[in-house]
Amino acid sequence: MPAVSDRTYCEARPALGGFCESLFNRLLKRPKGHSDLEINPKREERWPTVIHCPSDALLAFGVSFIWLTLYNFSFWEQTIGAMWRPSLSGVAFLTSLFVLVLCVQALLLLLAPTRFLMRAAASALFIIASLSSYFVGTYGVLMNKDMLRNAWQTDAAEVGGLINVDLLLHLLLLGVLPAVLVWRIALPPARWKRQLRQRLCVVAGALIVSAGGVFACSANFAVYLREHKPIRFALSPAAPVSSAAGLVAHHHGGANHGPLQDPGGVAQRIAAPHAKPLVLFIVVGETARAANFQLGGYARATTPLLAAMSDVVYFDKATACGTSTAVSVPCIFSPLGRERFDVDEADRYTNLLDSLAEAGFDVEWRDNNAGCKGVCARVRTVDYRDWPDARLCEEAFCYDEIMLTDLAARLRVMRRDTVIVFHQIGSHGPAYSERYPAAFERFKPACSSNELQHCTAQQLINAYDNTIAYTDHVLARQIEILRGAANRVD
Repeated sequence: MPAVSDRTYCEARPALGGFCESLFNRLLKRPKGHSDLEINPKREERWPTVIHCPSDALLAFGVSFIWLTLYNFSFWEQTIGAMWRPSLSGVAFLTSLFVLVLCVQALLLLLAPTRFLMRAAASALFIIASLSSYFVGTYGVLMNKDMLRNAWQTDAAEVGGLINVDLLLHLLLLGVLPAVLVWRIALPPARWKRQLRQRLCVVAGALIVSAGGVFACSANFAVYLREHKPIRFALSPAAPVSSAAGLVAHHHGGANHGPLQDPGGVAQRIAAPHAKPLVLFIVVGETARAANFQLGGYARATTPLLAAMSDVVYFDKATACGTSTAVSVPCIFSPLGRERFDVDEADRYTNLLDSLAEAGFDVEWRDNNAGCKGVCARVRTVDYRDWPDARLCEEAFCYDEIMLTDLAARLRVMRRDTVIVFHQIGSHGPAYSERYPAAFERFKPACSSNELQHCTAQQLINAYDNTIAYTDHVLARQIEILRGAANRVD
């Protein structure tokens, strides 16, 4: 065997990065020294729409600039509305905020160790930004942890109710298309040491400029962050990414909380005065606004059946725990109360249904929505979407009346004290017209699309009021069924 000098051996033994690049090039039959992210000239001839970019930093800042300008109209609208002053300080604050966000987003891309990972991150973030900007702009939602939790716990029926042509076009033009174009940007070949030096210089410069802007407008930043915190959750793609990271960290941080705690102690059942079993119905609504209830003073007759019942009591001082099912449902049954409620904290405790079961009640959860969010984990559960009735169900959803189909028969054979919870689909949007049968379309014309921006304000109000009117019908039927069983149950 011929002798191999140390010099030849060292040259023949590439570093890990060089080895991976060499192997990757051989597999793709690329010439030696070809960068893994450099555009192949032959491929460029086949697909000439190649964008040439002189550096990684320019690519990162270009992508960040596009996000900040094309995907954040709602963010800037809210920020300008909250902070704009016709003065030099007002202009300086908005400029420094723009520069700060521009730099932070670009720097996060530049933290990717390779160009491949940087492109992959940019592509994924374009998809996220397109979806986030659509929902923020169309529905006014904020991409905080509660919204991400709600999205994570959603089901196919809810997702189907949100899909429309506008969403798909938005996703295609502002998500998929730029995600693909990122891979058509040609970067000049450069050794990793040179890339590292360039990135470090850019990072240092961006940090200095950003810090200078924040320092110069520190008073305005203090007001913005203290008084207008929710606005930051309209920023795409930063808000959904940071909220998702916080949600994951919070979940794993509190995952091992040991056995459930019962803050109320052992629940005891006081003996009923009669021999008949006691029956309690709890109806959990969905997106039912007090402002649209006739019982609460609304001008329209949205709850005529309940209004005609002399023994119905309307509580007009109730306040919702949250604006999403993932928060509101656990909060309703939690011992923590609205002010100190936290979803992860609530998982440490038993809830009202657990206490009722411990006291000797039979507890049953009937669901026509997206699940109980853990509340019914230890009681009997019936999901009526798994047992569709052609009379009360369409392809992807059922009307709330389906939860009453076997109710009278159930009461006839009831022997024990029982609590039944009905989780309605109620007024769940945006497809309000799918929440009630056609026979209950009392207010016309009603918006029949889930693309609310294509309906007039009156059509939207009509569709929503129809959902309340149908809920009135369902509640009245439940009361009638209970009254019909009065000789057998209390």
